[in-house]
Amino acid sequence: MKQRPSLTIALGAALVAALGYVGSQASGAAMADRLDAAAGPALAEAGTPTVEARFANRFGHPSRHPVLSGGETLEDEERTKAAHAVAALPGVGGVSWIDGSVNAESDEPDFEPLHCQEDVDGLLRTRTIRFEEASTALVPASRILLDEVAAALRPCLGSIIAITGHTDRSGNEQANLALSMDRARTVREALVRRGIPRDGLRARGVGSSEPVERLTPEDPANRRIEFSVIRKEPLTPTPVDTPGPR
Repeated sequence: MKQRPSLTIALGAALVAALGYVGSQASGAAMADRLDAAAGPALAEAGTPTVEARFANRFGHPSRHPVLSGGETLEDEERTKAAHAVAALPGVGGVSWIDGSVNAESDEPDFEPLHCQEDVDGLLRTRTIRFEEASTALVPASRILLDEVAAALRPCLGSIIAITGHTDRSGNEQANLALSMDRARTVREALVRRGIPRDGLRARGVGSSEPVERLTPEDPANRRIEFSVIRKEPLTPTPVDTPGPR
């Protein structure tokens, strides 16, 4: 019996997609291995050999966004030095710490809010950017909301736009910190796809440490993304999520 052309095409497309996925995983693993091999000497040269860089996300998949650990006893200055040493490696993306003590705005001073802050706050006053449960996947309605957020932010390009991910207190706090950071990065990449320049975006995750005023930390309404728009002239890209106060 002859196969229908549409079925043949569908099977061929599925095979191509599967081969592409396997290839991307292999190339991703090679990238992670290369960065991992370079991170140890870089950290030793920075004087922070006790710090380790893991080039994988919380699901174990290869990532160019390393998570640092082992710096719990170091001073903030040493932790900053370690983060910058790893970030200087070719191919490395944003750097964060496993204990969640990150500040993607680095050590830049605060600047006055712009009118875009009010516009974004207005959009988020009655709606929330939401994700699938325990996931970084945006729900469909939130993709539409991000279209509106990007449009509201566009008049203030050239500013620093901080994206902060929050969770409620359910589950393990270390996992909450990682999830909130991953969600903030998801929103950052979604804004980049909508035309917002990456060099003006800062992503950070705070887990359940900053619940909404008048809500208990366990309330699911604490699962949210917040934006801060601050004036910054001239714009200085800061790709490293450097340690903040602990």
